[in-house]
Amino acid sequence: MFSNLDKFSAATKAAFESQLSTTNALISKLTESAEKTVALNIAAAKAYAEESSISSKQLLSAKDPQAFFALIASQAKLNAEKAASYSSHLTEIASIVKADLTQAAEAQIAESKIKVTALVDEVVKSAPAGSENAVAMLKSAVSNANAGYEQLSKTTKQAVETVEANVAKATTQLSQAAKKAA
Repeated sequence: MFSNLDKFSAATKAAFESQLSTTNALISKLTESAEKTVALNIAAAKAYAEESSISSKQLLSAKDPQAFFALIASQAKLNAEKAASYSSHLTEIASIVKADLTQAAEAQIAESKIKVTALVDEVVKSAPAGSENAVAMLKSAVSNANAGYEQLSKTTKQAVETVEANVAKATTQLSQAAKKAA
C-alpha cells in the first residue's frame, strides 16, 4: 500500500516540477514577445513623430491647393503602407508566440500522458486481486482525460488559426485600401 502512495507522491512531485518548468519557459517567451511588441511600438511612435513633422512642413510649403491635395494623397498611401507593415510585424510576433506556446503545450501534454500511463501501469501490476473494476475505471478515466486534452488542443489550434486568418484578411484589406487611396 505504501509503495503505491510513494509512487503517486513521486509522480505528483515530478508532474508539478515539469509544469513549473514549462510555465517558466512560457513566461519567458511571453516576456520576450512583449519586449518585441514594445520595441515595435516605440519605433513606430518615433517614426510617426519624425514623419509627422516632415509632412506638416511639406503641407505648409505647398504652393497651391492641387499640390496640397497631392501631398495629402501620397501621405495617406504611405501611412496605409506603414500601417500594413506594422500589422505584419505584429502578426509575425504573434505567430512566433503561438508556435512556442503550442509546442510547449503539446510537449507538456505528451510528457504528462507518458508519465500517467506509466504510473497507471505500475499501479495495475501491484493491484490486489478483485480490483479489476477499479483498475478498469482508472484506465478509463486516464483515457478520457487524454482524449479531453487532445480535443482541447485541437480546438485551441482551430481558434488560433481563425484569428490568424482574420488578421491576415484585415491586413490584405488594409493594403488594398492603401493602393486604392493612391
